[in-house]
Amino acid sequence: MQTIPAIDLLNGEAVRLHKGSYEEVTVYDKSPLNQARKFSEAGFDHIHVVDLNGAKEGTFVNLPHIKEIISELGISVQTGGGIRSFSDVEMLLEAGLSKVICSSMAIKNEEDWLRSLEKYPENMILGMDLKNGKIAYSGWLETAEESVESFLSRMIEHGLQEVLCTDISKDGTLSGPNFDLYQDLHKNFPDIRLIASGGVSSLADLTKLNDANIDAVVVGKAYYEGRISLDEMAAFNS
Repeated sequence: MQTIPAIDLLNGEAVRLHKGSYEEVTVYDKSPLNQARKFSEAGFDHIHVVDLNGAKEGTFVNLPHIKEIISELGISVQTGGGIRSFSDVEMLLEAGLSKVICSSMAIKNEEDWLRSLEKYPENMILGMDLKNGKIAYSGWLETAEESVESFLSRMIEHGLQEVLCTDISKDGTLSGPNFDLYQDLHKNFPDIRLIASGGVSSLADLTKLNDANIDAVVVGKAYYEGRISLDEMAAFNS
């Protein structure tokens, strides 16, 4: 199982939100590059970066910081937040991002999402945020009527290879991942590379996800709050 350290960017700072609320922000490092360097020095060559300004405003305010991380450290970055169109995807890939995560776009602009997926299948990640078992979008304020199973099956037909799944109720809570959710997805869609996200609180959580053969996990708040060390996280990548 690959562990992927996370950096959430808001106004050029590394932060974390609680359950996605912009009213509950904790700043962990005023320098995203400094934070990314800690990950790089610990042996991580791939990180997860979310542009929270982009997610809220649709403009890539933090892209210069992401490009600086890539150019200075030579690590690969997957990013999400504010991606609305095929041209956004192309712009980010041309800027040096290795993978682009699309959530709302996959629901609200399926034409451009499918175009992106079909042209760049190895670079596209479906960001599937779940709220009470339904796919949530638009800042988690709306949910799709189509079932998770139906939607994923359709996307696989168009070349989908990778899904980052977040249980919104667990995000930023340090209450433990939704193990049943990830095990069911892995069982029902074994050919999809599944990245778990949300709720990781301890080394035991990582071990349980690893034992369940989950492909990868994003770790954010548990690291920032000192619940898991970088060495513990990196051990899963060996």
